[in-house]
Amino acid sequence: MFTKSSAGMLRVSGFCLLALALGCAANPGCRKEAGAPPEAILKNAQGQPVRVRVEVATSPREREQGLMHRRRLDPDAGMLFVYSFESEQIFWMKNTYIPLDLFFIGNNRRIVGIVENAKPLSIERILVDTPSRFILEVNAGFKKKHKIREGSPVRFLGIEVEEQP
Repeated sequence: MFTKSSAGMLRVSGFCLLALALGCAANPGCRKEAGAPPEAILKNAQGQPVRVRVEVATSPREREQGLMHRRRLDPDAGMLFVYSFESEQIFWMKNTYIPLDLFFIGNNRRIVGIVENAKPLSIERILVDTPSRFILEVNAGFKKKHKIREGSPVRFLGIEVEEQP
């Protein structure tokens, strides 16, 4: 049974949903298809977005496995390592056959360091001088091809990340 006040509430709710939908339609970053893969969106030197479909590694096991034992990675794909807090992150290329560029990203979602062309199968430590919370691994040459630089902002779509103070 609808009362006068419940009909009014329905109109207000409908208006709010319409405003939300219109606001999302005007913002391309808001539109995300259901079932679409998660993405990291980096800004290049010209301020244009560069999209990367990512696999997300959040658990210790997923982060330990990373891209090991893989023989190829699509040009627009990568792996995003997510940590609970910023700290010095150290990587290596043991059992990783694909040369990679690594983007170290701070809690503020800006690139704080870049390592280019990490050597496959190496156990050399890979790190940068600044603490990071996220690391994005992509094919080697990605940084140069897309003109990505330190300080560039990064957005995540379809990735749940607990915000830190």
